[in-house]
Amino acid sequence: MTDDVDTQVGDRLVGRVLDGRYRVGARVAKGGMATVYEALDMRLDRVVALKVMHLGMGDDAEFGRRFVAEARAAAKLSHPNVVAVFDQGEDDGTLFLAMEYVPGRTLRDVVREQAPLSPARALDLLMPVLSALSAAHDAGIVHRDIKPENVLISHDGTVKVADFGLARAVTTTGQTATQGLLMGTVSYLAPELVTDGSADARSDVYSAGILLYELLTGSKPHTGDTPIQVAYAHVHADVPAPSLLEPGIPPYVDALVQRATARDRDLRPADARVMSRQLRRVRSALEEGLPDDPELTGDLTVPLQAVREESGYDDGYRRGNGYVEHRRDSYPPYEEPRSNGYHPPGRPNETIVVPLERDAAPATRVTPVPVRRGRGLIALIAVLALAIGVGTAGWYYGIHRYTSTPVLLNLSATDASAKASELGLTTKLANQDFSEDVPRGQVMGTSPSPGERIRKDGEIALTVSKGPERYRVPQLKGLDEEAARRALESIKLVTGRVTNSYSETVPAGRVIAFTPKFDTVMKPGNTVNLWISLGRRPITVPDLTGKTYQEANRTLRKAGFVVERTNEYDAKVPAGSVVSQTPNNGTLFAKDKVKLVVSKGPPLVEVPNVRRKGLADAQKILTEAGFKVKVEQAPFHLGLNLVAGQNPAAGQQAQPGTTVIVTIV
Repeated sequence: MTDDVDTQVGDRLVGRVLDGRYRVGARVAKGGMATVYEALDMRLDRVVALKVMHLGMGDDAEFGRRFVAEARAAAKLSHPNVVAVFDQGEDDGTLFLAMEYVPGRTLRDVVREQAPLSPARALDLLMPVLSALSAAHDAGIVHRDIKPENVLISHDGTVKVADFGLARAVTTTGQTATQGLLMGTVSYLAPELVTDGSADARSDVYSAGILLYELLTGSKPHTGDTPIQVAYAHVHADVPAPSLLEPGIPPYVDALVQRATARDRDLRPADARVMSRQLRRVRSALEEGLPDDPELTGDLTVPLQAVREESGYDDGYRRGNGYVEHRRDSYPPYEEPRSNGYHPPGRPNETIVVPLERDAAPATRVTPVPVRRGRGLIALIAVLALAIGVGTAGWYYGIHRYTSTPVLLNLSATDASAKASELGLTTKLANQDFSEDVPRGQVMGTSPSPGERIRKDGEIALTVSKGPERYRVPQLKGLDEEAARRALESIKLVTGRVTNSYSETVPAGRVIAFTPKFDTVMKPGNTVNLWISLGRRPITVPDLTGKTYQEANRTLRKAGFVVERTNEYDAKVPAGSVVSQTPNNGTLFAKDKVKLVVSKGPPLVEVPNVRRKGLADAQKILTEAGFKVKVEQAPFHLGLNLVAGQNPAAGQQAQPGTTVIVTIV
């Protein structure tokens, strides 16, 4: 956004030159930490975006040191989706960053004008954001402040992420996410940033997940009257499925959002590159028009479900109009302790205390009653009854309540559930794994295992096969060698033989070709061979000075050079031969130019006028001028030996050595 004219006029920096280099122009935007101006870099004559930190921030020496360090780290990022940092400086206490100027709008404008977006459009906008974050995470940089305002969209549609490192420079001055400096971005803060201020790549993944939620629904997942309430919700409540607001969103898109925004950072994708791979799978499912993809949804949601099912986890919150409120009605009313010290069950996971009654009255001594001899039979019957009771109880509690786990292997999950239900058992999908033997979608394992004991109303955990583990060879051409290795490692493929060779089209250090070819399906552990460019092949330039032009031209063109010819007179070099060559040694590359200067022979000389001169004088004049003389008699020869005509005529230009024919009478 651009401020109004009055604000521009009253701005102390507009029109000022910072660091003797940057002429500050119109104010572009203003935030909680800095103001952005359009500026002219007078040294390089280019327009830049100048982010000027607010007054007073430069007075903090520690902040200034971190600001410089983070700016240097951000400047090392070179990626098409990252706003480039050109320079950082300080002018009379004013800290500033000179950055790439991106004319266009922000993602906030897109959300305001177009949200909710279709899932495909939302994913397409998030992909370049994740690409930028992947480059940063590979370089060990965490953004910490991903939000729509920091995502810029140029006029040609290019998406760029700004402000890498700036959030860290600010937060390390002692402020936390709830103390004011980052108040405006609390809607996108990961729970760990709120609780202890720590952050890693997974914190950016969380913010990216919130960003995706907002693109899909047009609203933020957590709102409140104060930033503290919003921060509290991030820590204590899960992000809801976007489909609750937009019912048309497929389950696997819901799963992607909820996986990225898991409150436990260990359950999120490890970094932006991992989330990018998940996003590409979701995008492919959308392109195929799938309303649901159980395998994909399961891959994204199983870790979260498993944790909750194993721990009986319940966050204890329900959602009202935006802000998350505590579900108080889920707790039973408080009761006074009863006289026997027993307390009624309280909230889940709460400890129940039963006091030890130390002052209880001692037990009364019982006087044994003599056994009467006539009751032996009764005692025997009692013992037998007791034995029968114990046996019956043992049968009921030990054998009768249990059955054997049925064999459900190689059945589909649906058929396995149906077979289990015939025996009064239930099933749940506990896991999915790859198998070389069990077809995709069929049960490959159960817990308990087949034949093991299970309660008759028990539940069998199913592990369903995802089929053989296979990966498609990614497109590696044009990547540098390290990036190609990482791309293969990410899908469990191994870099095989690496061959270096020259290429006229692929820059040095990048992949020229690879085998197997792109999109080939391979097993984990298989190798992919790479051909890495050494750059253009250097060609030795031969010295062809003195050779005929035909020979020199043929030799140079065969070597791959382009020949450029010029002609000039030379008294020493025969006509048609090379007088000079540039360059005439060293190395060049194919299609580079070699310049040849070719001799036209000696310079032309003007033919002297010898008409009406005696033959002897004429011969002397022409010979001294460098010409040869041939004498012919006129048909009417009178014996005077005077020159009546000559060819070439007097005054014409001719090469030395040319024969001049004189006609005498």
